Amino acid sequence: MTPTATPEEIEHKHTAKRSAALVSVLAALVITALKILTGVLTGSLGMLSEGAHSSIDLVASAITFFSIRVSDRPADESHNYGHGKIESLAAFVETVLMLGSCVWILTEAVRRIFFHERFSLTFSIWPFAVLLLSITVDFTRSRNLHSVAQQYNSEALEADAIHFSTDIWSSLAVLFGLAATFLGARMNIPALELADPIAAIVVSGVILRVTWKLARRTIDTLTDATPSETRAQTSDLVRELAAIDGVLSVDRVRTRRSGPSYFADVTLGMPRNLTFQRSEQITMAATAAVQRHLPGADVVVHSIPTASVAESVHDRIRAVAARSNLVIHDVSVQEYDGTLHVEQHLEVDERMSLRDAHALATQLESEMRREIPAIASVLTHIESEPATIERPASLERDRQLEVRLRRAASGFPEILDIHEVMVSRMHERIQVSCHCTLPDDLPMAEVHAVITALENAFKLDAPEVSRLLIHPEPATDNRR
Repeated sequence: MTPTATPEEIEHKHTAKRSAALVSVLAALVITALKILTGVLTGSLGMLSEGAHSSIDLVASAITFFSIRVSDRPADESHNYGHGKIESLAAFVETVLMLGSCVWILTEAVRRIFFHERFSLTFSIWPFAVLLLSITVDFTRSRNLHSVAQQYNSEALEADAIHFSTDIWSSLAVLFGLAATFLGARMNIPALELADPIAAIVVSGVILRVTWKLARRTIDTLTDATPSETRAQTSDLVRELAAIDGVLSVDRVRTRRSGPSYFADVTLGMPRNLTFQRSEQITMAATAAVQRHLPGADVVVHSIPTASVAESVHDRIRAVAARSNLVIHDVSVQEYDGTLHVEQHLEVDERMSLRDAHALATQLESEMRREIPAIASVLTHIESEPATIERPASLERDRQLEVRLRRAASGFPEILDIHEVMVSRMHERIQVSCHCTLPDDLPMAEVHAVITALENAFKLDAPEVSRLLIHPEPATDNRR
């Protein structure tokens, strides 16, 4: 499932997993009852061991069913990473139950082989019929569970599928043991009578082998070990991440699994002079690369600002200022006698005192010389940036300037209209801009003369204005 899965797709996934788990529980219940009943009636340890095995599978299937219902819940305040590890916990409980069944079966087999306790069998066709039915059912549900587990990446369902696939071989072992035991009793061959407990030992060996495999996978998941299915892809993933334009280094790639979900933690070295927007683009590309290897993974990308070999002196100077969250512009660098001399403009808050602004500039210059030893001197021009919103009195002055501009324009008959008048201030300098409507067929030479005359007339009336910008427009198209 991808992170963009629709609610309908998510609900279909949950329904498919629960249905497969419920069918598995019902099948295990029927098979377990038949095996235990047949074992008690015939006295076959092999059948009883199979019944014990199936009863553990029944408990495991029930645990799987309920764990899937819990693991499908979305993340909440108490479980920020979701409830996926409930499936791993269920698989761990299954391994403990299976280990207990191994101990019981081996104990009973040893007692029958060496101490001949309860060593009697009653011949019946039912054990063979039950075992054949069990093999058929196990084959069907194992394939179904494996298919659903692979489709939705469910650890608990995959554990059940492995259980039931091994049940086929253990059932065949018991079937062979029963046949050999009954044959030995009929032909009076005592050695063959040991086939039933020996088959039970074979079954316990199968259970032990599956238990070991499940225990390793479960413990790996619970301890956040790198998933085995991703280890082989790590080198390919690192190469793909390193190939992304803008990635200087891949410092760390960590993955872990929680139920059906994967989580990835990636640390990338990126040029320190990147914009936030470009950094976000690289992060999205890295996330997509990880999700191509781990579909639907929750990816966290951590970026480390790194100095690249392609950086110029200007880039390094700006990087030092950016590191201190300072804004500089108009940076110029000259070289004299093998040393560098830097001139720059530093923007500071207009409310900052000269002492604080000078200390800030001195600190910035020291950091630049430390970062770039070739710099011999730095001359910083300190500029104040407006930090306050204009008050109503200022707005009233702006309205007065607009009135004076319209009054000056009224003295020119060629000017049909003045609109979109804007007044702006920068470092105590006032600039006025406007749109001016003129006749369509007026030659450009006359347009220029009228605009120049208007500028001169307005500046005579408003000498505090340092600049007037006029945008001429024809009467038939004067709103662009």
